[in-house]
Amino acid sequence: MDRTERFYKIQSLLRQNRSVTMRQMCESLEVSRATVCRDLDYLKDRLGFPVVWDRTVRGYTLSEDGQFGASHELPGFWLNEREIYVLLSMIEITSQLEAGGLLATNIAPIKQRLMQILEQGVGDVSTALQRIKISPIAQRHISSDHFQVVAQSLVARKRLHIDYYARQTDQSVQRTISPQRLIYYRDNWYLDAYCHLREGLRSFSVDAIKAVKLLTDDARAVNEEELAHVFESSYGIFNGPSRQLARLKFTPFRARWVARERWHPNQVSTVLPDGSYQIDVPYGEDWELIQDILKQGADVEVLSPTALRDKIKALTQDMSQIYLSNQ
Repeated sequence: MDRTERFYKIQSLLRQNRSVTMRQMCESLEVSRATVCRDLDYLKDRLGFPVVWDRTVRGYTLSEDGQFGASHELPGFWLNEREIYVLLSMIEITSQLEAGGLLATNIAPIKQRLMQILEQGVGDVSTALQRIKISPIAQRHISSDHFQVVAQSLVARKRLHIDYYARQTDQSVQRTISPQRLIYYRDNWYLDAYCHLREGLRSFSVDAIKAVKLLTDDARAVNEEELAHVFESSYGIFNGPSRQLARLKFTPFRARWVARERWHPNQVSTVLPDGSYQIDVPYGEDWELIQDILKQGADVEVLSPTALRDKIKALTQDMSQIYLSNQ
């Protein structure tokens, strides 16, 4: 029985009995007198639990304005030590991923309380959490103020007016959108939303939002089936519904890694007789898929479609010319 479970047990004993002796607590909890004393001190001093020693009955009781046996509850919800470690780890991971320190600031009191619960008898919790490290690659800065307004609109189900920098065209555009969901993808945040100008679903990079205003108009709701069809049926974050199928063949060497990766939820994978690894990946626009193919170097070949194969061929030739021209 860990300490959190003992707290529950002590509360139950005190609520069920007018008084509980030290011996009864030791026997019920199956721990030493010293352990019970430490638990009682923690309950009283750290958690404000009103347990007192009553000389008249020679036992411990619950006290509130002189009333014994009143109903009391431990503050908040309780988990065992393993569950608290898991929750703290989730908080630590989330705080390293989230934008602008917004979540970390608001969740700090919860984190501190959890660490206080664990601080006795389990070692240095702060040091343990420092062993959880996330190293985002190419993470772009996000305004915490903008992120907060976006999150507020999602909860309140209100529309947003945004000033958005479109990198592909190098232009700033004005849009009124109905946010649907926030997505953390490849170390950056994206907002799936219904664009009222284009009358369709679009994905926006949160870091490219230059200004944002929460509107009073209710957001247009889009069902999950339509969101999944537009944003999840093809490869990448911006591609829309899938229109083509790419067949990629990886060398036996690269297959050691790629065979354990998921490029798309609906990919079809095949291990070939020579140890090569083949996957069929649905996609819409090809620019993100092309980037990931090029990362694999000579360890991947595009088998089909022909248009995608020709694009890769042209790009690799252009790349070669850069280096050949410098010789």
